[in-house]
Formats: sequence, structure tokens, C-alpha cells
Amino acid sequence: MEITKDIRYIGVNDHDIDLFEGQYDVSENGMAYNSYVILGDKIAVADSVDAGFVDEWLGNLETVLDGRTPDYLVVHHMEPDHSAGIAAFMERYPQAQIVASMGAFRMMVNYFGTDFPERKMVVKDGDVLDLGGHSLTFVGAPNVHWPEVLFSYESTDKVLFSADGFGKFGANDIEDPEGWACEARRYYFGIVGKFGKFVQAVLKKAANLDIQIICPLHGPVLSENLGYYLDTYNTWSSYQPEDEGITIAYASVYGHLKAAVEELASALEARGQKVSVFDLARDDMAEAVEDAFRYDRLVLASITYQGEIFPFVSTFIHTLAEHAYQNRTVALVEAGSWAPTAAKVMTKELEGMKDITLAQNKVTVLGSLNDASRAQIEVLADELSK
Repeated sequence: MEITKDIRYIGVNDHDIDLFEGQYDVSENGMAYNSYVILGDKIAVADSVDAGFVDEWLGNLETVLDGRTPDYLVVHHMEPDHSAGIAAFMERYPQAQIVASMGAFRMMVNYFGTDFPERKMVVKDGDVLDLGGHSLTFVGAPNVHWPEVLFSYESTDKVLFSADGFGKFGANDIEDPEGWACEARRYYFGIVGKFGKFVQAVLKKAANLDIQIICPLHGPVLSENLGYYLDTYNTWSSYQPEDEGITIAYASVYGHLKAAVEELASALEARGQKVSVFDLARDDMAEAVEDAFRYDRLVLASITYQGEIFPFVSTFIHTLAEHAYQNRTVALVEAGSWAPTAAKVMTKELEGMKDITLAQNKVTVLGSLNDASRAQIEVLADELSK
């Protein structure tokens, strides 16, 4: 695929993968591992692909080279889904140099038993690789989302190679009817979201560049309305809500708490609120995390279980904390048969999160719904709808 006259796409699509990074469900739409070639007087290949696709990737590269020989392999990110072809590339093209950060070379020793000492070129933020007619200026992007990461900017065609930044779930040969944001959001908050301050830092560097095209390592090449993508990443990485709305995440055993959640959701919708509801025992928790970050309000609803909260709710709260959840209003719904303590436990688990505002009202379901708990639902719905 031609991105510009001299920049070509040589990535691959994976339709066999079911879980990305061992936990994110991508079985429906697969995954893309992107790689690029910059054809200057000298030729640079940007990144490799996952281990199962190295032969396909090298075939794609040979087609684009059309008899020429690459001079450099640029490694922006050493995660194995982007670096598995390094050894095969270096063996096939013995005159080529490998270009990466010092941190990446340290990782190469761990993965391949060598850092190719006779052929390595260590680069850092601000360094330039001159290809003749094209050049790559490297942009340090540590902890977006691994510590060795570099972005690079090609100044002739104004292309930003953004490593895992601006990536999304899904193969590139399948059209996503929901557009970029849905699976990019789930990808960001699942994988990159903990590192917002580092994303903010690299966005400030990128603000000084004239970017016309963004080439990420996952998902489509972005070439239109780039302000939208940059603004969206700024919102996500600063932990600000993207939309007004309420996510309800719950776990119920015998259905009484589920009934309370359904009544609360109906009461909120009747008040004009956008609501998304997740059964944490059955629904994709990564999507629940995504919506918790997307919207400005969250309701946590759990039964009391062995004096604590239900394990799925505990895992969900822990995941939010691990990904630096903040700047949100959180309301609590609890249930129990004789001594409900779930709200107390959830409150304690929320204490370590930054700028969380607890709703003044809560709902307690003792046994099953009754007039008292239904009245609490109405009061909470009023508070969350203000």
C-alpha cells in the first residue's frame, strides 16, 4: 500500500488471534501489525511484525524493494508483536544497520541473545537519520507504553511514526462500522492508559511538528482530520471525561442486585441520561473499563460476599486503579442478606484514586427490592442527573 510516493506499508493482518496481550478479546476483528518502508537514497524499514507473520512480512518487503537493498531497520518499539522479525531481517540483509534506543538494544539481548554490536546505531530524542531526500527525526517517547519507545518524524512527507500511539484493535482489512474511536479507546485505556503523563509529554513535542500523516504500529494509517485524533489523545491522557454519561458496573448472584441496577438505569434514562450497563461476570471487562473512562460518572454495584465485595467487582476496581482512574463522580449500590458491607469496602478501595467524588446518596438492597430501596434509587438518580 502506498502511503506517500516514497513511504509504503508492508504490515500484516492477524485473523487467528483471539486474545491480544493474553487478555483483550479481538477474536471478531483480529489485529494488524504495521510496518513501513521509507524509500530515500537510502532505505529504512520501520519495525517488524509478530512471530507468526515474519515470512509474510519479509515477502511484502521484497515486493516493495523491487531489487533494492535496505540500509536500516528502525525499531521504534521492542514489544514482540513488533520486533519478532529482527533476527530474520538482520540475517537476510547482512549489510543493514539496526537503529534503536539504548533501551531497545538492551532488550534485544534478552530476546535474541545479541544487540548486533557491529551493526547497531543508537539514537535518542532529537537525533536525525538522513536517508537522502528523506530524514527521520527521533522523538523520545519513554513509557508510551514501554520505556524504550521512540517515535520518529519524516520531515519531507510530514509523517509521524507513532509506535503504539494512536493504535487500535482490529485488522486493517476489515472495516470497523463503529469507526476508529471505539476500539482505539479500548486499546488506549487497556494498554497505554496508565501512562497518561508520558503521553502528555510526547504530545507536547508533537505539537511542534507539522504532521500530515500518522503511522501507528496497530490500526489504520491516519491522514485526515488529524486534529481530532490529537485532541482525543489529549483528552484521554489527561484523564478528562470524553462524554457526559453514566457507566454502571455490577455483579449479582441471585438477581436482586441486577433488578436494582435495571431500575436505576431506567430511572436515569427517564431523566435524559446516557447509560451503559455491564455485568462484570459476563461482559467484556475491558469494555467496562473503556466506558468508565469515557463517561464522567460511574456506579459500582456489588453484593456483599464473604464480608467483602464480589470478586469481579474487586477486579474491576483494581483495574481502574491500576490504570490511574481519576476525575470522576462515583456512586455505590450494595446488597446483602443480613449485613450489607459492600459500599464500605468499595469506598475503601476507591480511597487511593485521585479526584474521585463520591455521591452523597447510595442504594442498599437488603434481601430484595422494596419501597425503601426503590426510594433510594430515585434519590440517587436525581443526584446523578443534576
